[in-house]
Amino acid sequence: MKLVVGLGNPGKKYENTRHNIGWQLIEALRLVLDFTGFKKEGKFQSAVSEGTFQGQKIILAKPLTYMNNSGQAVGLIQRFYKINSEDILIIRDDLDLEFGKYREKQNSSSGGHNGINSIINQLGSKNFTQAKIGIKNELLPKMDPTDFVLKKFTRAEKQELEKLLPEYVLKIEKHLLANINIQTPNPK
Repeated sequence: MKLVVGLGNPGKKYENTRHNIGWQLIEALRLVLDFTGFKKEGKFQSAVSEGTFQGQKIILAKPLTYMNNSGQAVGLIQRFYKINSEDILIIRDDLDLEFGKYREKQNSSSGGHNGINSIINQLGSKNFTQAKIGIKNELLPKMDPTDFVLKKFTRAEKQELEKLLPEYVLKIEKHLLANINIQTPNPK
């Protein structure tokens, strides 16, 4: 079993903001994998979708906590299903990567990302994979980083994202395929 989590903030005012790129990408992934629609699961503090990919059960989650408390939701799902941290992929924005860049890192620090800090604290481990989506652009040096991540994408960025999201989905599918046959024992 694998868990893929898209980080973001709940609420209309956060839709299409840079900080919610994880939610946008996980929705695109759900559509490609043809999984069920996201359903609010109170016990997980998340909207959850699940299905099977290449014979492996995959859970997709969008934490409904705010970004800085994402670890609460991830921890609830991880403990309920007894998922190893190595079987978790977190999709998140990255201020240090140029807009449009994609980078996967396993066993990586938070890089100052509060959502990732929360997940590391809840799991007691950083041994999960982060799919980092670059959001940095020329506006960042002129703005407070908190204000920057909560701004909506520019029109040009939105158009570029429409082209990039399918590429990101393919990268995540490749990640899942590469790790599907690696059987990790359940935690004790």
